[in-house]
Amino acid sequence: MIEPYTSGRVAVVDDDRSVRRALRRLLATEGFEAVTHDGGPEFLASPALHEVDCLLLDVHMPGMSGLQVLAEIREASTKLPVVLMTARYEADFTTRALAAGASAMLRKPFSEEELLEALHQAAGLEAGPPLHLRR
Repeated sequence: MIEPYTSGRVAVVDDDRSVRRALRRLLATEGFEAVTHDGGPEFLASPALHEVDCLLLDVHMPGMSGLQVLAEIREASTKLPVVLMTARYEADFTTRALAAGASAMLRKPFSEEELLEALHQAAGLEAGPPLHLRR
């Protein structure tokens, strides 16, 4: 069996199933392998915490917010690059998020180019050949 090409493994944590599915598809077309989780506790308890190269993390989720997940990750001294995503604009939030250890901040809806730039900036990940083109 031929291993698929990946430029990196990206975890997507968002409580919205349609967002998780859309991001997984988009990342796959760009050559990334994506794993998805519907909440922070599930992600923090999964092996993905130590197996991915970058985390795309929704800020506003029920139960445990993205900032709480980020705090848990940083408290565990994990250097995982985290890109926060939010649909709600708050004037000083980006500054607070970056001070808390986020690598980048995306405002939903964001473009494919903005996503790829954030991944590159956060973890040095670059898009590779789409998975379906690999032989």
